[in-house]
Amino acid sequence: MAPSGIPAATPEMTNQTGFEPSQWGDFFIEYEPKPLQRSEEWMVTRADKLKEDVRMMFNARSSSRIFLVDTLQHLGIDHLFQEQIHDTLRDISENELTSSATLYEEALRFCLLREHGHWVSADVFDKFKGEDGTFNKDITSEPIGLLSLYNASHLLTHDEPKLEEAITFARHHLELLSYSLKSPLAKQVKRALHRPLPRACKRVETLHYISDYEEEQGHNPILLELAKLDFNLLQHVHLKELKAITEWWKYLYGHIGLSYIRDRVVESYTWAHVIYYERCFELPRIIIAKMMLLITILDDTFDTHATIEECRNLHEAVQRWDESAVTLLPEYLKKFYIELLRSFKNIEDEMPIDINYDIAHLKKAIQNNVAGYLQEAEWSHKNYKPSFKAHVNLTSRTVGAPTVCVSMMAGMDDAIMKQALKWTADVPDVVVAAGKIVRFMNDIAAFERGKCNRDVASSVECYMNEYCVTSDVAIERVYVLIEDEWRTLNQARFENRALLPAVQRIISLAVSASLIYDNRKDVYTSSKHFQKTIEGLFVKPI
Repeated sequence: MAPSGIPAATPEMTNQTGFEPSQWGDFFIEYEPKPLQRSEEWMVTRADKLKEDVRMMFNARSSSRIFLVDTLQHLGIDHLFQEQIHDTLRDISENELTSSATLYEEALRFCLLREHGHWVSADVFDKFKGEDGTFNKDITSEPIGLLSLYNASHLLTHDEPKLEEAITFARHHLELLSYSLKSPLAKQVKRALHRPLPRACKRVETLHYISDYEEEQGHNPILLELAKLDFNLLQHVHLKELKAITEWWKYLYGHIGLSYIRDRVVESYTWAHVIYYERCFELPRIIIAKMMLLITILDDTFDTHATIEECRNLHEAVQRWDESAVTLLPEYLKKFYIELLRSFKNIEDEMPIDINYDIAHLKKAIQNNVAGYLQEAEWSHKNYKPSFKAHVNLTSRTVGAPTVCVSMMAGMDDAIMKQALKWTADVPDVVVAAGKIVRFMNDIAAFERGKCNRDVASSVECYMNEYCVTSDVAIERVYVLIEDEWRTLNQARFENRALLPAVQRIISLAVSASLIYDNRKDVYTSSKHFQKTIEGLFVKPI
């Protein structure tokens, strides 16, 4: 069902290019959440008291702190204890666990350290193997250990056969055990088998895990209460931002009058929220959402509406980046072009004086994006199917990853922002890998849905054409390539330690693809499939 006050979309309510209308309309402009049992002031005071209680928990022994950090991450409140977690992981990295440590403990330590850029060898799991090099049978009856091993092993880099073996082993035995497990562990195993934890959208996982944690016997009531309070307090922040950006978009969408584009402001904000959900990151959250909306307008114009001459002219105007270039454009694109320039000018003007963010990098990223769109349009105009490699090299960038990644850098600490911004703008391997994952998952979803007549051939189609294989074979091959790109992303944590905060956010873009293109559906384009997630994140308090 549509949210209260919003009519559900019907098949005939599509625009002239076949896109569904917005599921939300003015919902977040008008929405007034129901008052909670306590005032926001009380919630803040109570949360502050609970945070002090949690800080005291970091005085425990090392193995207990491993469990504490893992629980905080699952509950989505690790952002409140960054200093304590940093110190804990440093201590844990310098001290190996005792020989009596369980598989659960060892895998948890491995996972936490690798996630945070500390290298740990896969050899730590050798003690759970026999003389023949295979895992001991006695660990197959420990589902929580197998689950931890399965999740941890997905942080593998290139050429780590031990972790590939661990994934296969753990998955097999988790599948055998899954029918006999009880909740909440059964639900956690089911989610992990669908999508391992390092690739799961953190905020959606938090929604699931708060419910799971409440079911666990012996759960810590302090952590649970703080998680609920923090989620609801952040939801208030996100609702205010949703109202503001919906108002911004309502003016822009109505003013430019392009009825063929996807109306996806709430979905764009949600995508940005997946990357940056914490309270202090309003600026990058809003910039990312706006860039996604502007990219969507450009993408839909090049893909579904403009003639090839109009595409060439729009490309030239964007490269010139000057209001005088508006004379190059057809009448229907002039307002949009002026608003594109104005949007960037407004971002620059509104940038806080203490944030050293050079918007020239973002402008260049958009210009490169448009150059790629023109190449796609030329291919489509000539009915040309490029080689699979040529297609991927181009479209992994036109999917918007470089632009979004440059947008993310507005959230970096000033000490590394200049370096991180320049590094990201040069499109390093980690950005390319994130872009390929988004592109491949997008193309698989698009192939399942069926593409628009004017769309350039997808990577799936290019692979089918070049290698003369069926769609099933092509899609399976693309999934193999996705796995390879995940290894590149995991490797980036250790190759770019000085820029780890930037690397972590870029990886979160790849993580977001698993939400946006889950089950081979494109919930950005077919947004009715995204409605329940959006309601859980923003409409329904815990």
